[in-house]
Amino acid sequence: MKPWVAEIIGTAMLILFGDGVVAGVLLKKSKAENSGWIVITIGWGLAVAIPVYAVGRISGAHINPAVTIALAVAGKFPWSEVPKYIGGQMAGGFLGAVLVWLTYLPHWSETEDAQRKLMAFSTVPAIRRPPMNFLTEAIGTFVLIFGLLAISANNPAAQSGLTPLLVGLLVLAIGLSLGGPTGYAINPARDLAPRIAHALLPIEGKEGSDWGYAWVPILGPIVGGIAGGLTYYALFNK
Repeated sequence: MKPWVAEIIGTAMLILFGDGVVAGVLLKKSKAENSGWIVITIGWGLAVAIPVYAVGRISGAHINPAVTIALAVAGKFPWSEVPKYIGGQMAGGFLGAVLVWLTYLPHWSETEDAQRKLMAFSTVPAIRRPPMNFLTEAIGTFVLIFGLLAISANNPAAQSGLTPLLVGLLVLAIGLSLGGPTGYAINPARDLAPRIAHALLPIEGKEGSDWGYAWVPILGPIVGGIAGGLTYYALFNK
């Protein structure tokens, strides 16, 4: 399998499980309705771990443009592969969002709140202050990249089947500790590709896709990811 195909599959799984748990919690008449933030953060942690198990040996399971760009800036990943990886991540994110839409098809019309429908696809800040939201996303992604590199380089479990689980626990920790202000996109493809799907899909009662905010979960993770990668390699000289 080509690495970029693995990125499509991995990112589609990420969004199917991740946006799927959000849809289950937010949409009306779902059996998971109102089950809360803990369920969402655990769901997202597992949503990351499972694709890493599935495609990590093929592509490294970046499943996140912030990871790909951070590694390229640090000189640990070839720039020639970056467009293919990001293209695969975006395609997979869109596919995963369509599968979530299909899974919950009867529930969109039952849900009156248009913002909840958008939140099942992309992030919406708790308090809308774009500069601070940008900083939150940058901090969260800094921790993500720094933590990923630490897990892969400094932990004996990095050579075992525990690695994906540790990555999932890292994402769970970020969600619990840092995710409250913005919904912790920490991944441009996780937000942008499903936002495009929200704009294109026939969802009854939806409103705009909030493109005025979309730059925050794109640029914040990229800036934070680059800073996290460069900081890690500067400190540990790897």
